[in-house]
Amino acid sequence: MTDYHKQLRTGVVLSSGGVRGVYAHTGFLLALQQMGIKVQAIAGCSAGAVVGGVYASGSHLQDWAKEVLTLKTRQFWAPSWFGFFGSFLHQGRGYTGLSTTKPAMDFCAQQLQAKTFENCQIPFYALAKNLATGDKTVFRQGLLAPRIVASAAIPLLYEPVEIDSQFYCDGALLDLAPTDAICCKHKLDILIVHHVAHRNTGRVGLRKVMQRPWTLLTILNMLLYQQRPWYLSDQPLVYRRCPCGCNAIIVVIEPTLPELFWPVIQGGMKIMDAARQQGSLLLARYIDNLQQQGGSLSGLVEEVSAEQVNRSKRYSAS
Repeated sequence: MTDYHKQLRTGVVLSSGGVRGVYAHTGFLLALQQMGIKVQAIAGCSAGAVVGGVYASGSHLQDWAKEVLTLKTRQFWAPSWFGFFGSFLHQGRGYTGLSTTKPAMDFCAQQLQAKTFENCQIPFYALAKNLATGDKTVFRQGLLAPRIVASAAIPLLYEPVEIDSQFYCDGALLDLAPTDAICCKHKLDILIVHHVAHRNTGRVGLRKVMQRPWTLLTILNMLLYQQRPWYLSDQPLVYRRCPCGCNAIIVVIEPTLPELFWPVIQGGMKIMDAARQQGSLLLARYIDNLQQQGGSLSGLVEEVSAEQVNRSKRYSAS
């Protein structure tokens, strides 16, 4: 029997998702590795950029998984309350975020096998927002650590990251999962999107938020990241077609995961295991569909109108 999933050129996009996303994407990549699916290119945003960067650099996933499961909050979140209150003496001049990004950058740098994009074992792209211009910036060269941390630097909570005299922050403000970063550039047949960003919608969602720890941070997250990507559906596995016209099939995986709200890290093991298990099941369904369809998923694609895609992009860029 032909193993179609091993013959197709496959790329992976890892969405934003906070601390939960770090655990979830790690579990999903472990499932991908277990299924024998080779990745030709990878892109990530925010949490997805951190995990994707480590993976693309050539670091062993099992070693990375052990590191994040022993992660301490102080290794990525170091607010200076003295600096916060002291800034009032100067009317807040020059104060750009509660926490420096240095601990997160040091932690990421220690995990990377390659230090630059150019030396990655897998072509890798990270999305960030240029604060000065508001433009969507897709990093593809230079030092990895500052660029993946810039992609995850949540506004107000973290200081923006300065790179080449420009300041950057969380790319999820523009796009929760940058599918356009790699799909057409690498002549992919399949693009797998692992989407784990929180969905908090309607009155029920808001009531749930009010019961969570760090409610103010969750509300800030809701205000900043409200867009709904064009590729999502109400199913955990859906097939789309690349809107760029390259004929690649986009496989969207959205698992149901335990809740974990930034900067809480307790429960990371459950999320990683849930993402790995669900990833394995959904990837197995994808492989079965490939086999049944003779290597082509075109007949299973749920079409999305150009207007839906454009509306999503306009919303993301607004």
